[in-house]
Amino acid sequence: MTEPSGAPSRLRERLLGPAVSRRAAAWGWWGPLLVMAVGGVARFINLGHPTSLVFDETYYVKQGWSLIRFGTEMDIREGLEEPDELFTAGNPDVFGTTPDMVVHPPIGKWMIGAGEWLFGVENPFSWRFAAAVVGTLSILLIGRAAWRMFHNPLLATAAATLLAADGHHFVHSRTGLLDVFVMFWALAAFCLLLVDRDHGRARLAARVSALAPPPGSMSWGPGLGIRWWRVAAGVSLGLCIGTKWSGLFFLAAFGLMTVWWDIGARRAAGAQNWFRGSVVRDGIPAFLQLVPVALVTYLLSWSGWFLTDHGYKRQWAADHPATGLASLVPDPLRSLWSYHQEVMGFHVGLHNEHAWSSNPWSWIVQGRPTLFYSRWPKLGESGCEVNDCVTYIASLGNLLVWWGATAGLLVVAFMWLIGRDWRAGAALSGLIAGWLPWFMYQTRTIYSFYAVAFVPWLVLIVTYCLSLALGRADDPLVRRRWGAAIVIVYVTAAVALFIWYYPVYTAQTIPREQWSLRLWFDFWT
Repeated sequence: MTEPSGAPSRLRERLLGPAVSRRAAAWGWWGPLLVMAVGGVARFINLGHPTSLVFDETYYVKQGWSLIRFGTEMDIREGLEEPDELFTAGNPDVFGTTPDMVVHPPIGKWMIGAGEWLFGVENPFSWRFAAAVVGTLSILLIGRAAWRMFHNPLLATAAATLLAADGHHFVHSRTGLLDVFVMFWALAAFCLLLVDRDHGRARLAARVSALAPPPGSMSWGPGLGIRWWRVAAGVSLGLCIGTKWSGLFFLAAFGLMTVWWDIGARRAAGAQNWFRGSVVRDGIPAFLQLVPVALVTYLLSWSGWFLTDHGYKRQWAADHPATGLASLVPDPLRSLWSYHQEVMGFHVGLHNEHAWSSNPWSWIVQGRPTLFYSRWPKLGESGCEVNDCVTYIASLGNLLVWWGATAGLLVVAFMWLIGRDWRAGAALSGLIAGWLPWFMYQTRTIYSFYAVAFVPWLVLIVTYCLSLALGRADDPLVRRRWGAAIVIVYVTAAVALFIWYYPVYTAQTIPREQWSLRLWFDFWT
């Protein structure tokens, strides 16, 4: 007995949702692309201002150039008291012969260094070029992620616009720090797993239809072979971890998420033992296609350290010979492991007073946005035309994104846990990976600027809530038009708010009164 001829198409629709029109699919690309172009222009305009190192650029910009020159990070030359002034004055020769004990892996710094190599390290534009590139590309990525989730071009364009207009994301896109690269590689992995979800379900539908099992006779369902999109996600997650170790939480959360999607697919396809089948035929391959791939990618990110002999602790194993089973481990790996142990001790034990440190509870409500740069010129200084002016960069998020996502958290959590909507769980996944782990380190010195790593998922939470306002495809036309109007008004308001705050995102000199109109609360300053 075989299924009716229409069964394959019904199964595909059950797994992937209704087919979309070519016009909608085209605008699912064109909308985010146009927003990316506008958002990219905003990020690149006057990128070299300020001409001095901003906030933690003092570490990563110089370390990026050290990687280009020496293959590893070198410490500042002994006796050099003002290396930042020398560096920003166009003389980057500030390094000595002693290796630097750095506390973050090298991928983000290699990316910063690539911009310095392309455009000349003497040019401040080069310090921030890589951040601006990934910040711009992430606008397209979030738009495409929203398209994969909602199959609606208006929502895809709305998501891209909300990310483009977020001040926290914008400031990081114009600053040579590492966290924007954590965000980018995590978002790239998320998008690749969304593509894998669609391809895996299409393959499952095709193989089940080809087998045409009698109803109730399929136990586990067919295997799906190597899933190359998932392998690519493993590479991306390895690069995320190779920027900051916090990328490990994205690997764990996304790995569980992609297998959970497979469990749902096998159940929908009619497998009787869908959970066991998913564990064996999806879970084990998913682990092998993500974790070892990410590990190898991470180790390759240390190539500069492996290929030179002067990196920090590079010769540690030679000075500490191994015994027993440890002698089977190559010396470079033992040295790297010892280095990692020291770095872990630093991170866990980091406790110092800092004016801009903040508790993760306050992050999503923008309780303490980090000050990146400030100057207080008087009349006639730096273009100041009144008695008192301010030149400022605050990593303040767009309140319609951050406060909107905070309000939408309960809605999205309800729709995931009670409504069993996979899209709600996907929107929450980045917060689970990028925000929740920091609650384990509340006594450690941490900052709200780390939160840029999960900004895209705040956007997806808002977009999910906007999708509820927009309504379903089969709702009455009047209902859909009112829903579309709500989406457009909300996004337009977010863009207007971004424009209002633009001067304190880009270090423009403004009168102090204008600065006070934007920095509303004492805990913002």
